[in-house]
Amino acid sequence: MSKIIAAAGINGAYTIVGRARKKYEEALEKYGPDREVAFPNTGYFLPIIYGILGVPVKKLSDMGPVLDRAESLLPPRVRQTHNLPYLGPALDAGMATFFAEECQEAVRYLDDPDYYLAGREEVSGGAIWLGAADDVIMRKRGVEFVDGTAPGFAAVLGRAPNGEIAAKIAQELQEKNLYVFMSSGLGGKPGFAEQLVESGVQIGWNTRLVPFGPDTSSVVFSIGFATRAAMSFGNIKPGDFRKILIYNKDRIFAFVLPFGYVDEEWYANALGAVNFGFPVIADTAIPQILPTGVCTYEHVVSGVGYDQLVAKAVEVRGLKVKVANVPIPVSYSPAYEGERVRKDDLVAECGGGRTQAVELTTTREMDEVTDGAVEVIGPDLDLYAGAKATPVGESPALPLAIVVEVAGRQMQKDFEPILERQLHHLINYAQGVMHIGQRNIVWLRFSKQAVDKGFRLGHLGSIIHAKYHEDFGNIFDKVQVKIYTDEARVKEVYDRAVGIFRERDERIEGMTDETTDPFYSCTLCQSFAPNHVCIVTPERPGLCGAYSWLDCRASFEINPTGPNQPVPKGRTIDELYGQWEGINEFVAKASRGNVTEYDAYSLMRTPMTSCGCFECIACIMPLSNGVMTVDRDFPEMTPAGMKFTTMAGMVGGGNVTPGFVGHSKYYVTSRKFLRADGGIKRLVWMPSRLKEEIMERLIVRAKEEGVPELPDQIADERIGTTEEEILPFLEEVEHPALSLPPLF
Repeated sequence: MSKIIAAAGINGAYTIVGRARKKYEEALEKYGPDREVAFPNTGYFLPIIYGILGVPVKKLSDMGPVLDRAESLLPPRVRQTHNLPYLGPALDAGMATFFAEECQEAVRYLDDPDYYLAGREEVSGGAIWLGAADDVIMRKRGVEFVDGTAPGFAAVLGRAPNGEIAAKIAQELQEKNLYVFMSSGLGGKPGFAEQLVESGVQIGWNTRLVPFGPDTSSVVFSIGFATRAAMSFGNIKPGDFRKILIYNKDRIFAFVLPFGYVDEEWYANALGAVNFGFPVIADTAIPQILPTGVCTYEHVVSGVGYDQLVAKAVEVRGLKVKVANVPIPVSYSPAYEGERVRKDDLVAECGGGRTQAVELTTTREMDEVTDGAVEVIGPDLDLYAGAKATPVGESPALPLAIVVEVAGRQMQKDFEPILERQLHHLINYAQGVMHIGQRNIVWLRFSKQAVDKGFRLGHLGSIIHAKYHEDFGNIFDKVQVKIYTDEARVKEVYDRAVGIFRERDERIEGMTDETTDPFYSCTLCQSFAPNHVCIVTPERPGLCGAYSWLDCRASFEINPTGPNQPVPKGRTIDELYGQWEGINEFVAKASRGNVTEYDAYSLMRTPMTSCGCFECIACIMPLSNGVMTVDRDFPEMTPAGMKFTTMAGMVGGGNVTPGFVGHSKYYVTSRKFLRADGGIKRLVWMPSRLKEEIMERLIVRAKEEGVPELPDQIADERIGTTEEEILPFLEEVEHPALSLPPLF
C-alpha cells in the first residue's frame, strides 16, 4: 500500500474522529446522555458500528465508548516519507473513520430531523438528500444484490468536470444495472447528485441513482447499506466483523469513484472502503495500490479517463454484468423500471382511462409468423418529436393495441398469459417509457427525451422480440408484433382480447381451494410494491386479473426460479377466513418480514396486500352494513367518499389496509369473494359498467347463494354516489346486506 495514501488517510482519520468527538460532546451537553439516537426506521441501529463491533448504539451515551474505540485504532501520525508498517494501522484508521462518521451523522439527525428525506424512494422539490435507507428500502433493494438483479454499486464522491460528463457516467452505470450511491460536493460546489439534477436526470432509489448526502461523511450510508445486507441476507451475526467483510468482498461488488482532488478525509474513507474489499477508481493521478493479501485486484487505480472510468471499475472489481442487447435509441436496463414519466416531461400517453389500450399475446402456426417482424398500424410518436411537454390530461393520447404473435413446437396456449404478463417490466426497462397495468387496463407514458431521441412505437416491438427470445426462447421459435393506434382497429382487437381473457378465466371453473394444494405466489409487482406478495388460488385469482392458478402453474413450468412459486398450504389456521400456516410462512419470507399473515377471504382483519395493478378495490360501507367495489375504469366519486385513484393510494404499495382490499374483476363472482364477511350478499354498490361486464356470472352466483334478485338490488352511480343516497334504495329493495350480522 502506498505510503502517501496511508499517511494521508491516517491524518484524515484523525481529523474526522476529532470532529465527531466534538459533535458528540456538544450533543451530550445539549440533549443529555439518555437522548435516543438512531438512523430512522431500522433495527440495525448505526449499522457499521453494530455490524463490526456488535454494539447497538441506542442513546448518546453509547457513542462515548465507540469513539474511544475509534481513537484507539488510530496509529501515531506519520509523514509520507516515514517507514510505516502501513497495512494494519492504515486499515484500522479507515474503520475508525467509519465509526466516527456514523456517530457524526446520527448527531445530525438529532440536530436537524428534516435534513434528510428519511424513508423516501425519490427526491422532492429542492431537497434531494435521502440519508440512510430504512429497513423497508434496504430489504427491497438489498435482495437485488443477492439475486444478481443488481451486481453491485458505485459509491461516488465529489463532482464531475461538468453535468454532461456526470450524466454520461451515471447512464453507463445504470446500463450495467449498478446502483450509484452519491455523497459530497467539492469545495462547496454542487456535487455529482446536484449535477445530475441540473442536467434533468431523475434521481432516487427508483432509478438507482441514490443521493445519500452532501458531505464526505455520508459515505457511511453506502457502507452501512452493504453491512446491513451482510447481516440481513448473509445471516451474519452482529460483531462477526470478519465474516461481514468477507461477505462484502465476495458478494457485494462495489467500488468507489472519487472525482477531482482527493483530500486527506477522502483518503481516510478510501482506507475504510478497502477493508470491505471495495477498490477506488479515480480520475486524478493519486498513488496506486497493487493487490495485497486476499484481494486479487488493485485497491486503488488512478488517472483513468472519463470515457474508460466505468469500464475500468467493472474490470477491476470483476463484475459479471449482463447487458440486454435491445436495438432501441434509448438506454435499456432494469435500473429504469421504477422511473416515472412526470408531467413536466410528458409528450404522449396511451390508455390510463383516457383511451382504449390493450395487450394480447397469442399463439399462431409457424407459417403465419415472420420472426422479428414489427408493424405499426396508425399514427406513431414521430408526430410529437420536438413537441413541448404538456400537463397530465392535456397531453396527446393515442388508443393502443399491442398484439404479440408467437409460434413454436414447444409453445402451449397455457403459456400465453405468462408471456403477456412480462410486457409490464420488459417495456419499463426502456428509459423514458412508463408502463402500468396489463390486459385491457394498460397505461403507457412517453417522455419528451425518449421521443426526441427517436423512440417510436415500433421500438416496443423490438423490445418484445429481443426479450421474449432471450428469456423464453426455449418454448417458441418465432415472434412478431403488431401495434395498432388506429381507433377502429384498436377497438376490434380490444373486443377480441376481452373474449380471450374471459375464456382464460373460465378454464379455472370447477376447481376449489379446499381440494387444491399447492397454491402459487406472484411477486412480479415487487418493483413497485416491495411488501406485496400475491397468493393465487383456484378461487382467488391474482388481483391484476391476469394470472389464474393455471397461469401460475404454467409460469412455474417455464421458469422454475421465477416469480410464480408453488406454496404448500400447510396446516389450516382458519378455513373461513382463508389462512394457512404454509402460506403465512411464505408471505413473511417473501415480504422480508413486513407482512407475517393475511386472510384470503376477508377485508376486515388482515386482508391480502395490494400492489398497484389491481383491477378493482373493495371497501366497507358502514351505513349499509355492506361493501362496495369499484374498478379502475370508473373515474367518478364513489360512496366511500373517494375516487378510485385516492383509494388506490391508500391500499396500494404492498399495504395491509383493514376495510380495503384490491382484487380482480373475476374474484367478485368467486365463491370465495369475502366469504368470511358475508360474501357476495354484502355487495351493495358497484359501477354500472362493471356490473354489466360481469352480469352473466353475477346472475349465476346470486342464484347459488339463494338471492336471485341480487343483481338488481346492487346500487350503482345511477342510484347515487354517497351512502346517504343509496341507503333508501337498498332499504326499498330489501338488500340482503341489511339483514346480515353487523360488520363491526
